[in-house]
Amino acid sequence: MALKTAKEYIDSLRQLKTRVYMFGEKIDNWVDHPMIRPSINCVAMTYALAQEPEYEDLMTATSSLTGHKINRFTHLHQSTEDLIKKVKMQRLLGQKTASCFQRCVGMDAFNAVFSSTYEIDQAHGTHYHENFKKFLTYVQDNDLTVDGAMTDPKGDRSKAPHQQADPDMYVHVVERRPDGIVVCGAKCHQTGSVNSHWHIFMPTISMGPEDKDWAVSFACPTDAEGLYMIYGRQSCDTRKMEQGCHIDVGNAKFGGQEALVVLDHVFIPNEYIFLNGETEFAGMIVERFAGYHRQSYGGCKVGVGDVVIGAAALAAEYNGVEKASAVKDKLIEMTHLNETLYSCGIACSCEGCPTKAGNYQIDLLLANVCKQNVTRFPYEIVRLAEDIAGGLMVTMPSQKDFESDLPVGREGETIGEICQKYFAGREGVSTEDRQRVMRFLENMCLGAAAVGYRTESMHGAGSPQAQRIMIARQGNIQGKKQLAKDIAGIKD
Repeated sequence: MALKTAKEYIDSLRQLKTRVYMFGEKIDNWVDHPMIRPSINCVAMTYALAQEPEYEDLMTATSSLTGHKINRFTHLHQSTEDLIKKVKMQRLLGQKTASCFQRCVGMDAFNAVFSSTYEIDQAHGTHYHENFKKFLTYVQDNDLTVDGAMTDPKGDRSKAPHQQADPDMYVHVVERRPDGIVVCGAKCHQTGSVNSHWHIFMPTISMGPEDKDWAVSFACPTDAEGLYMIYGRQSCDTRKMEQGCHIDVGNAKFGGQEALVVLDHVFIPNEYIFLNGETEFAGMIVERFAGYHRQSYGGCKVGVGDVVIGAAALAAEYNGVEKASAVKDKLIEMTHLNETLYSCGIACSCEGCPTKAGNYQIDLLLANVCKQNVTRFPYEIVRLAEDIAGGLMVTMPSQKDFESDLPVGREGETIGEICQKYFAGREGVSTEDRQRVMRFLENMCLGAAAVGYRTESMHGAGSPQAQRIMIARQGNIQGKKQLAKDIAGIKD
């Protein structure tokens, strides 16, 4: 099958029997729901750009499994050039959507599970790697969106999975059959889960021998029997449901998405199992996926940052302060921070190396440094954007007020005319344009888009401490001490 178009992707979602719940109710037509559709539009952009000759080199690749032309989001990285193109593709999509386009987690899961299953098979004589290659071939041939599901609820985080009062706090096997396994549990904060055709479930932590039933990885259709999702709320999300308030939404076309994914006795056939009790390899999958995903943030968050910087510059222009030295300096600082993140994403890609399975892995130390910076710099970029925009960003009347024809003034002026008058900026700039950029910045800095930019920068792909643990492991302090000893003439 050829690459899907954006329309074909959206139409394919309508064929699924995905179970989605929101605000305590089942959502039957979730594809067209006003709170969900912007996130679907984001994923659709990954299909749309792959159809454009201008972006073909970034958005498509040649499959190492079939030799066919495929969407890069389904690709196994074959070189450092592939790793670099991944980051550039993510920056491009961030620039085009100013939001989370959701296919990164699946792409990162593909590459982590591919290399890990190869090494599991070598150690245990299993057939997980062949299972995965057949599954990924199916994904590539049909240009599917696959969600990478790693984050378990965890319950009491001081206890291992097998010690939990409720075993469902981590996804686990409840029954093993000759033809497959039955699993229960949940994955939370799952980006793009509702908009995916399939899911790849992975462990979320390293595990010991007693956690055998929790050391499990597998693929599962999104509409499998027993699987359902509860949609996550975002700041200002119900604005999308208000009639005639597209300006108040800020970014009316695109948006992110997270959900709680519940597995209620879901059957997984043997052919879709990639880990089943080999506890010593759970940590490998986690570490490799986390590394790839922390690299991703050096692309996607940078692309969104580009849009934030542009919107802040527009706000300054509309306010008539774009020539002020203080404003120029803030924009310079925002650019400096954003390009530093991009540099980290490119650096960990350039320093990548082949795995035993043959696909390429990023430099884990630099990928964790990249994500550690992402937990900080977007917060400063947003702070500076809010500084430039001014308080109007969060105190402006609604779009309905700007459009109201209700008389209120002594001369018969309407509410709309009063708003148009007093919220005008520099001459030559319409009040509506100023209104639009302020609402857009509000969305980026504080609203629904901030979930996928600011807050996700902190917690996505692991919290800051998770990266610091990996930096400590990868930092080779002993080797650095030896460098100092050699130069200083200190003998062991």
